[in-house]
Amino acid sequence: MRYILALILCFLPSFSIAQEWEDKQLFQGENARKTLRVLSSTDTAFFAPIVEQFLARNPDWSIEYLVTSTAQIDQLLREDPDRFDIVISSAMDLQLKLVNDGFARALPGIAHPSWAQWRGRLFAFTTEPATIVINKAAFNGKPIPQTRQELILALRQEPDLFRGRIGTYDVRQSGLGYLFATQDARASETFWRLTEIMGSLDARLYCCSGEMIDDVASGKLLVAYNVLGSYAATRQLNDDRFEIILPSDFPTMMMRTGFVSKHTQHPDAAEAFIQNMIDIQTSGAGAGSSRLPPLYQTSETASPSVIVLEPALMTYLDKLKRRTFVKEWMNAVIQ
Repeated sequence: MRYILALILCFLPSFSIAQEWEDKQLFQGENARKTLRVLSSTDTAFFAPIVEQFLARNPDWSIEYLVTSTAQIDQLLREDPDRFDIVISSAMDLQLKLVNDGFARALPGIAHPSWAQWRGRLFAFTTEPATIVINKAAFNGKPIPQTRQELILALRQEPDLFRGRIGTYDVRQSGLGYLFATQDARASETFWRLTEIMGSLDARLYCCSGEMIDDVASGKLLVAYNVLGSYAATRQLNDDRFEIILPSDFPTMMMRTGFVSKHTQHPDAAEAFIQNMIDIQTSGAGAGSSRLPPLYQTSETASPSVIVLEPALMTYLDKLKRRTFVKEWMNAVIQ
């Protein structure tokens, strides 16, 4: 009997632990007969206009939109690549690695600048900065730091004020947080000095930008470092309790990317979805209708501050390099 039960457990997925999603929504086309499954790290409220415009043009389809963390996206696709049609993530390095490992379908019909795509499989569709978010009340009458070095000085001058009230990504858990941290470390040693001072002041660690923004607005945090600028800017439209700083010493801009799974059962519809997404986010039809920042296309070369899609982006995904980086980060932050 135990062997029969074991076979049932192996072959029936209903016995497995259910995936917990940050959000899960079904967008129905007017005459929907088939469904595309989109695995994404982008909050539904930001991505919904892209989905809705696709369905307006393709009413025979519905979209199941599944939101989870960037690290979880990588894991889920590797474990079950047949399960999803389209993958959207802010973690450019993990996306590039998935494409290089053969999980993406080539889309030769999509034209895109060379710096904003990879091998005709991975396509960038936003340009978004890493920012510093500060609580306005805490800095009332004080100089607003415009660089990382100025932030370090502000923290050192009033350690009791900032102790336990600084937030940043937990790079062990957040794919985007790890991307921002490794890019900062490549750009300047200032990153490590800032990380050490944040650690000495008992920094709080977060999975997501949204939670950091909430806590800065409420005053639970006074400073949050490497917050995703697009989320902060949208929240600021209805909440003026915090200020967004784009560090002037070395700005960091990431590009949100998407690709079609190599194992999709609906390749034509999935490609049409990616094309629709690019149209909305660039100079094509529908530009500006999304709540996400556009992909700036001022030239055939990327801005120097933009993290580009290139093999060097995967350097810190090497297991030994990642282990070394995370250990150094932990030594600095968790004191």
